[in-house]
Amino acid sequence: MTALVGRLRSAEIWSAWWPLAASWLLMGLEQPAIAAVIARLPDPKFQLGAYGSVVFPIALLIEAPIIMLLAASTELSRDRARYATVVRYTRVMGVVLTGVHLLVAATPLGPWIIGAALSVPASVAEAARPGLWLMVPWSWAIAARRTGQGLLIRQGRSRLVGIGTGVRLVASSSVLAIGLATEAVSGVVIGTAALAVGVLSEAAFVGVFARQAAATLPERSQGPALTLSAFVAFYVPLALTPVVALVIQPIGTAAISRMPEIIESLAVWPVIVGLAFVVQSVGLGFNEVVVALVSRPGGRAALWRFAWRLATLLTVLWLAFALSPVAAWWFGHVANLPSDLMKAALVGLVFTAPQPAMRVLQSWYQGLLVSAHRTRPITEAVVVFGLGCGAVLVAGLLWQGSAGVYVAALAYSTGRVVQTVWLWWRCRTALA
Repeated sequence: MTALVGRLRSAEIWSAWWPLAASWLLMGLEQPAIAAVIARLPDPKFQLGAYGSVVFPIALLIEAPIIMLLAASTELSRDRARYATVVRYTRVMGVVLTGVHLLVAATPLGPWIIGAALSVPASVAEAARPGLWLMVPWSWAIAARRTGQGLLIRQGRSRLVGIGTGVRLVASSSVLAIGLATEAVSGVVIGTAALAVGVLSEAAFVGVFARQAAATLPERSQGPALTLSAFVAFYVPLALTPVVALVIQPIGTAAISRMPEIIESLAVWPVIVGLAFVVQSVGLGFNEVVVALVSRPGGRAALWRFAWRLATLLTVLWLAFALSPVAAWWFGHVANLPSDLMKAALVGLVFTAPQPAMRVLQSWYQGLLVSAHRTRPITEAVVVFGLGCGAVLVAGLLWQGSAGVYVAALAYSTGRVVQTVWLWWRCRTALA
């Protein structure tokens, strides 16, 4: 951000957004990179299924309550006392969620979730077990990283967020390169080790600069102190949002495991999700930009123009990619998918077309609600997402006429559309 007062200009939105977009984009590229490495190692179908349809979704679900700490910290870190309070609650959540992850990795709860609840084939479930252990530090590191990033964004230091992501990618890429060169361990172990090392490196980098930024904050600002009850009232609806959203991912895995072409769909699904997230990711960082800038004079109009232009651009780019030979080249040469998985990947990709634009619009509406401290509609919208997604999955289970990956891709797109519509409607009523 080049200025913090006066009428909001498009250049300021761009300056605030592009480092966050770059950060999300780089994180988005991490998943296709891991999938591409796993696909080049022994037993790619089982290893891809174990990593992308079991380990990563479970780890994401466990860390879900702290995903929205980025938006919360961006809004709340206005003085030293408030930031210290946010950090204190962050540490508590990090410890609790790490304990939950240990229960899944070290007790019979994990095998029950993978085998009974998700109905994953035994070969895939066995491949997933070491990956769950390597992901134990994940939740704690994500919590610390997001809290520090929120403070940096609030202070107009978004570029440090992007640099931190670069540090993460260097660390994770180094692990991937060593694993690919040596083939000493399984693809799941290499992929999850890369994730763990990368996010710990990024958390350490962000922590250094967040401590420096916190020292420059005023001791207290105007308004009441951030008490536990005030934090809970503000954050709990935000925390529930990704929990509900991410529950759908293992539900999707369970549904795919009960539809035709199980192994093929479990292998292709994480590749499609990872690639789709790359394009969607640049819209996710817009949420914090809205939170930080919407109160500026002319902020709403300028930010809305930016939102719909970005949504249009991403949709055009995604369709141009999905419907061109470039997609086949990507899956065949970069992702290194076996030829028998190529058709499923290409068709599934087309079903994800609405998702990039929906992510941008959701960031716009969610940013408005967070800035106004009206967070409950955000949770409502994710429940609507789950219902829309679940309806399509149930229809696919009853029909049993299509590969699970196609049904899952259509379900996610349907959910994103109805979620966006709900946010639009609730913004009209809650902020009127």
